Amino acid sequence: MRATRIVQKILANYEGETPGVKANLCRMLMQGKLGGTGKMIILPVDQGFEHGPARTFAANPAAYDPQYHYQLALDAGLNAYAAPLGMIEAGADTYAGQIPTILKVNSANSLMSGTAGKNQAVTGSVADALRLGCAAIGFTIYPGSDCALDMFEEISAMRAEAAAKGIATVIWSYPRGEAITKEGETAIDVAAYAAQIAALLGAHVIKIKLSTDHLMLPEAKKVYEDQKIDIATQAARVKHCMEASFNGRRIVVFSGGAKKGADSVYDDARAIRDGGGNGSIIGRNSFQRDREDALAMLAKLVDIYKGKA
Repeated sequence: MRATRIVQKILANYEGETPGVKANLCRMLMQGKLGGTGKMIILPVDQGFEHGPARTFAANPAAYDPQYHYQLALDAGLNAYAAPLGMIEAGADTYAGQIPTILKVNSANSLMSGTAGKNQAVTGSVADALRLGCAAIGFTIYPGSDCALDMFEEISAMRAEAAAKGIATVIWSYPRGEAITKEGETAIDVAAYAAQIAALLGAHVIKIKLSTDHLMLPEAKKVYEDQKIDIATQAARVKHCMEASFNGRRIVVFSGGAKKGADSVYDDARAIRDGGGNGSIIGRNSFQRDREDALAMLAKLVDIYKGKA
């Protein structure tokens, strides 16, 4: 399959990368209904670790089965499917080569105390990703956590190993922890900072949350006001986060968050599109709906990213 000019232009931004990494980025960018457009929709199913099985899958019991998610991503024409080791292993042979996969190599859980510190355990390896034919590894960092420096060091080492073996790296950059207020977790200054940190750590694909117009950091707030940085609309905030991601030289996808109404999901996608973002990484808002509803929603999201809705 020949890469489109749009995809070739995106890949050209990754100077110094190995052909293997670029090939795997190309695999994801050329996959599915958005293949070749430079836009992406990724299905992430790592919430069972974070929130527990009932909170994650009971709304749609078919989703307890890992192969359900492979098939959903494939039938919806998505660009990739991301999950922890056990879930990827549970369908890796059946779906080998049919949908690019992202091995989530670290995970948190809700059973630990609030005093444990915001951190994630490394639960997978680059060797696992290679063995399972994954296009990328995925890793969460928590800027603002007292554990953040350790997380940065962990992903720096894993990213170097992955790149040497031709595997791309996706970084979930979620501000959280002792230095971040609840409002601050989605504040635009903090979100842009989180995107910049992920880019500087060498992420090939950056995953961040959509932000609000709140400004948490006093020093940053002064700059935003003095420089009259436009953060009034969601599209403007997406544009600003793209600027923070090497002025759009890195692929950035935005998290769908907790399940919400379909219209809100569509409005988010339009803002991402209009702000120049690369797409959505949408889990609970798809697999917690029944299959027909999920496929209809994902089809409309594809149309939105194609500029048809």
